[in-house]
Amino acid sequence: MQLFLGGAAVLIAPDGRFSAPARAETAFADGLSRSRPDEQGIAPSAILDFLDEVDRQGYELHSFMLWRNGQVVAEGWWSPYRADRNHMMHSLTKSVTVCAVGLAMADKRFGLQDKVISFFKDKLPPVVDDKLAAMTVEDLLTMRTGHASMTSGSAWRPIKTSWVAEFFKIPVVHQPGTKWVYTSAATYLLSAIVTRTTGQAVADYLKPRLFDSLGISAYEWPVGPEGISPGANGLSWKTVDCLKLGILHAQKGIWNGKQVLPADWVAAVQQPHVKDTYGYQWWIGPEGTFYADGLFDQLSFVFPGHNAVLAITAGIPQGSRFNRLVFSHFPAMFSGTTANNDAETDRLKARTAGLQVLPPFVPALSPVAAEISGKTWQMPENADGIKSVSLSFADKRCSFTLEDGRGTHRIEAGLDAPLEGTTTMTGNRLHHEYQPDIMRVVASGAWRDLRTFVMTWTFVESAFRDTVTCTFEGPQMRFSRSVNVNSSALEMPTLMGKMT
Repeated sequence: MQLFLGGAAVLIAPDGRFSAPARAETAFADGLSRSRPDEQGIAPSAILDFLDEVDRQGYELHSFMLWRNGQVVAEGWWSPYRADRNHMMHSLTKSVTVCAVGLAMADKRFGLQDKVISFFKDKLPPVVDDKLAAMTVEDLLTMRTGHASMTSGSAWRPIKTSWVAEFFKIPVVHQPGTKWVYTSAATYLLSAIVTRTTGQAVADYLKPRLFDSLGISAYEWPVGPEGISPGANGLSWKTVDCLKLGILHAQKGIWNGKQVLPADWVAAVQQPHVKDTYGYQWWIGPEGTFYADGLFDQLSFVFPGHNAVLAITAGIPQGSRFNRLVFSHFPAMFSGTTANNDAETDRLKARTAGLQVLPPFVPALSPVAAEISGKTWQMPENADGIKSVSLSFADKRCSFTLEDGRGTHRIEAGLDAPLEGTTTMTGNRLHHEYQPDIMRVVASGAWRDLRTFVMTWTFVESAFRDTVTCTFEGPQMRFSRSVNVNSSALEMPTLMGKMT
C-alpha cells in the first residue's frame, strides 16, 4: 500500500487518519515451555539484530520461533499470520515424509537397498532398462535417481491418473547413486512405497507414531491419486509444528522421554550423503547444522551442537538466498556470553508484538464506486477461463465476484480495515498450481486514483498474497492480478472487460 500513497491527494479518506489492520489475537497452547533468551545464553539484542537485517533486506517473514535447551526463547507472527493458523509447507514436507520412511524401515517393511521396481510390478513400463532396475530406496532418499532434471510438484498436481506411472515415464539417464538432482518425484515414490508396504497414506501412518506423540493436530495433508500422499509437498501445519519437528531431531528422536523416532535414523538423515549438501531429505548447513526447507522459505533449522532449533514461515521469492542471512546470525548468537538485560528483553517483546506484513492500511474512496457498484463486466476468451467479474460497494466493503470454469467465487474486501473470510477463488496458476477447495483470506481495497481500485488478498494459510487492480474506463474495465511469490509467472495477462 505504500505505493498507493503518491496518489492520495486526489482521494477522500473517511477520517483522514491511518487505520492499522486489526490484530486478531488467539490464545493458543502448544505444550512448550517459555523462558527469556538471556536465561538460555542468547542476548536479546542478537535476535533483534537478526530481525533488523530481515527488514533491511526486504525479506517477507510470516513467523519465527526460536527454541533452546527445552525452552521457546523468542517468537513472533507478522499480522495477519497467527500462531494458531496452518501454513503451507511446500518441500519442508519431504523431511516429514522421511520420518515415515525411517519408521517403516524400523518395522521391517522394506530396506535401504531394496529395488524401487520391486514395489510396483503392476506399474512398470513394458521395457525396464538396467539403470531403472538398479535404482534403490537409498537412491530416492539421496535424490540420486539418475534423472537428468527436476520434477516439480506443480507438474503433477493437475494430473488425475497414477503418479507412480508418471514416475516410471521419467528417463533414467545416469547410473542411480552417482549424480544428485533435486526432484520431488523421488520423495513422491518414497511416499508411495510407504503406502504400498503399510496400506496407509503417510499422514495416517504417522498420526499414532509421530503426530500424536508431539501434540501435532489439525494439520492438512490431502492425498493424490490412488490414495497416496504427494510426499514431497502438500502438508499444511503450524509454525510450532515445524519447531517440534526440529526439536525431535535435536533430541535424537526422543520426546518427553519416549523414543518416538529411531535414534540411528535421526543420525542417518543428517549425514552428508551428498557431500556438504544433502542427507536423507534434509539439507546440510555449516557447523553441523541440518534443516528442512520448503519453497518460499518454510524452514526448520536444527543446531545440534547448541541444542537449538529455529522455525520460520515466509513468502520469499525463489533464489533469494535467505539461508545465507540466517547462517550469518546462527549459530553464532549461541556462543556469546550473556547477562540478564531487562531493557533488551522488553524491547524484543515489544518488537515481536507489533509485527505485520503490510504497512498500515490507508482507507481511500472515490465517487466512481457508486457509479460501478452492482455492475458486471464480461471478459474476452482467456487462458484463465475468467468469464465475468462484478463489484458491489456497501457497508464499508467491496464484494468482488468472479465467474470462471470452476464456478462463481467471491471475496469481501474491507474499505476501512482488512476483512477476513473464506473463498473458493481460483488461483492455481499464480499459486504454484495449488487449488484448495476453500481458502482463508484477509482482504482490503482502496482507490489508488479516481478510477483505479486496488485490492490486496492475503491467503493467510499460505505464502501467497495477490494484488488485484481494476481500472474503469467508460464502459470498459482493465483487470489485472499478480502475486508476491510463485514458481512461474507472477502475473496474469491483463484483460479488458466490457460492461453488460
